[in-house]
Amino acid sequence: MEYALGHYRYVSKETEKITGNVKIGQRISELSASLTSIAGAKEVLSHEELAPHKAGDILEIIAHAAMGTRASDIHIEPSEHDGKLRFRIDGNLHDIFVFPKEFYPYLLTRIKLLSNLKLNVTKEAQDGRFTIRFPQKDVEVRVAIAPAQFGEVAVMRLLDPDAIKITLPQLGLREDDLAIINVELNRPNGMILNTGPTGSGKTTTLYTFLGAKASPEEKVITIEDPIEYRLEGIEQTQINAATGYTFANGLRSIMRQDPDTILVGEIRDQETAEIAIQAALTGHLVFSTLHTNSAAGAIPRLLDLDVKPQSIGPALTLVIAQRLVRRLCTECKTPVQLDADLAKKLTALVDSLPARVNKAAYKDTALFAPVGCDACNNTGYKGRVAIYELFTKQPGLEDLIASVAGEETFLKFARERGMTTMQEDGILKVATGITTFAEVEGVTGPIVWPMNVSNEK
Repeated sequence: MEYALGHYRYVSKETEKITGNVKIGQRISELSASLTSIAGAKEVLSHEELAPHKAGDILEIIAHAAMGTRASDIHIEPSEHDGKLRFRIDGNLHDIFVFPKEFYPYLLTRIKLLSNLKLNVTKEAQDGRFTIRFPQKDVEVRVAIAPAQFGEVAVMRLLDPDAIKITLPQLGLREDDLAIINVELNRPNGMILNTGPTGSGKTTTLYTFLGAKASPEEKVITIEDPIEYRLEGIEQTQINAATGYTFANGLRSIMRQDPDTILVGEIRDQETAEIAIQAALTGHLVFSTLHTNSAAGAIPRLLDLDVKPQSIGPALTLVIAQRLVRRLCTECKTPVQLDADLAKKLTALVDSLPARVNKAAYKDTALFAPVGCDACNNTGYKGRVAIYELFTKQPGLEDLIASVAGEETFLKFARERGMTTMQEDGILKVATGITTFAEVEGVTGPIVWPMNVSNEK
């Protein structure tokens, strides 16, 4: 009672409903120019009053700063003595601010209220979502709260609708790979799989494919877990395990909706895989994802799920594997000298590429190094780009599938028929000044050069 009376003076006469959405107020909007960098966010937060009744304002500032710095996720984490705020920007976490421990519960309560989560549940994980209403657009926020040693941890994923408003040419594909994908997208049926770990850009790639397919003449339906972005002109459904609406059951239902193109968020089990393959064999174009490390690993993964080998070959038309690497900041990147040994290795790599690759585009190599400036929060990088490998359907593939071969055998098969690897695609992006060797090695491992020059000094 004393607590409630003590804070009664903070309650305004008219209290708006705060569940479900938060509208960025005028005062916070006026701070927007200062919230486009990590340094600016730190400065603004350091001058704010961290009182219980200010938790809403602080959350608005955090949200605005996250959007201004292009953060994908907001991490709010308690420790023994305080609470830490971090942003994930271009795949890496950055420290933003430290809250007094006594303020942390008020901020967490505000997040729970907005997300329609239970305030009295502190020992179990809870998931929710709310909307941030900026002057220019609405941004969905997916919230995950989990118990930890010193209290509850909150992670908020920002689902910026502009992040998926890109076209096929903007995905960062080479001309030859883009040509392959355009051919496959124009097929009336078949299965296209996208593989890679969480956070490798699969959703953006597949949503871009859906955007390319969406038209008044075609019906496109998705089944997702969860729906991340709302797509115009596309019917989106979400699985609900509590009601028995699984990927498999949902896919059966979707098949009765007369679709032309189907997106299955993820193939996790034999049943889903077999229904998706059957859809691809009966006149539908099917997109889905698998968690494998490479494109060559997709077929062995399906075989591990006990999918019939004789079904995979006719249905599967393309497997795409991808990773994300950071782009060099165009404002501050600096050219670096290319030594003779590295020049020889790059030349040998380009010469070894299949004929479909425009090798002339990589003859004039331009390497750059990160520096750091205000535009990139002094990291030397700004934004990310995907590196890809495409496993295409080739004569002899169905026989190889029937032999229940392993990943190495499928990789050898694809390489002999002109597949370029993610690492090679990454090296070509290094050679054109887009990223660095360090970024490519960070997601693909140590660089492997053509054997005839790999040991030359």
